[in-house]
Amino acid sequence: MADENGSQDDLADAWAAALEEQADDEAKAASPELEDFSQQARAAAIGGGPGTPNLDVILDIPVTLSMEVGSTNISIRNLLQLNQGSVIELDRLAGEPLDVMVNGTLIAHGEVVVVNEKFGIRLTDVISPQERIKKLG
Repeated sequence: MADENGSQDDLADAWAAALEEQADDEAKAASPELEDFSQQARAAAIGGGPGTPNLDVILDIPVTLSMEVGSTNISIRNLLQLNQGSVIELDRLAGEPLDVMVNGTLIAHGEVVVVNEKFGIRLTDVISPQERIKKLG
């Protein structure tokens, strides 16, 4: 039993070191809110005490990430009159940040970038978990 606990402790220490190294690399580019969340997640995953959630269970669950440029409301009559070349006015100004949504929930704002001829998004503001919970209620 002591060997099993010892090897589990060694494994936990190895994971802690690897996660810390990865977090250090990512922290250089991450916002403070995201870094706080990752520290909380690491503590919860490594802590392993009774009642502590094990994040490994949910890490591989797929989610839908989408970017919203803007939106508008139009009547069905106007919708049916749209054809190739039609222009639809959105509720955003040019240059305003895009909304980054995960499963329909706003998690960040960002700007469009092009990397290796593909579109991407640079996060400029990450919504804190506390703010996201406030918006749910």
